[in-house]
Amino acid sequence: MSKSKNIILWVVAVVFMVVIAIYQRSTGPTYPEKGKVDVGGTTVEFSLPRSFGDPGDCPVTVVNEDRSIIGKMKYKRFKSHDEWSIVDMERRGDSLVAYIPSQPPAGKVQYEVLLGKQDDLLKSITKNDVVMRYKGYVPTYFLIPHVLAMFLAMVFSTRAALEVLFKGSKVFKLALWTTILFFIGGFMLGPIIQWYAFGDFWTGLPFGTDLTDNKTLISFVTWLLALWRLKRHPEQTWWALIAAGVLLAIYLIPHSVLGSELDFTTETPTPTNKF
Repeated sequence: MSKSKNIILWVVAVVFMVVIAIYQRSTGPTYPEKGKVDVGGTTVEFSLPRSFGDPGDCPVTVVNEDRSIIGKMKYKRFKSHDEWSIVDMERRGDSLVAYIPSQPPAGKVQYEVLLGKQDDLLKSITKNDVVMRYKGYVPTYFLIPHVLAMFLAMVFSTRAALEVLFKGSKVFKLALWTTILFFIGGFMLGPIIQWYAFGDFWTGLPFGTDLTDNKTLISFVTWLLALWRLKRHPEQTWWALIAAGVLLAIYLIPHSVLGSELDFTTETPTPTNKF
């Protein structure tokens, strides 16, 4: 393969990874619920949190300059027998703010923001309740290498597939690097991230149903199988295409779907604040 073609294929692999990264960044159950709504003739844009990892209570902020707009927030623990707690949103300059009480890592709270210009005419700004998950603080010196290794694995996986399609001679080498990077990101650093965030190293099979852990396991096993077959039968390069396809399919599943969560149904319901 010529040097120029090799460079072009690497550029394609990197660009493809960036597209996947943007997709991952904008999907999934932990990214903010965004939108806009008409409140008494005033358009209000909002971005409501669905993940929180800082100490203390989680602020829910809706920016709007119309000071005639008032708001309330109702919330309860997700998967609980709690009744709804309802609090007034406090006006702070151009924003309305309320706080959701802190929960342990993997604890979830479902909440709803209601806005209006009269207390008896408040309406929800979202079609459904927003579900937010609390997590512990993850040190950046673990988080950054984890993210970097996982997306570099995507780059090398894509490049391995392109090597097959363009009949290159380095399929095994690229497959090996893909597997190594995926092992570092998913099985060395991944459990550390999981432990800091939610208090468990592994919640996939055979210990649980965490989809993030399970899809990591499936992809890694597929790449190990591809490596084994490529080592024994170098001409069977289509194994790299299969493994790359599995990895791509897994990256297209929004991050944190069916992730760790606490079940509060066995606990005593929390007190309720009413209108």
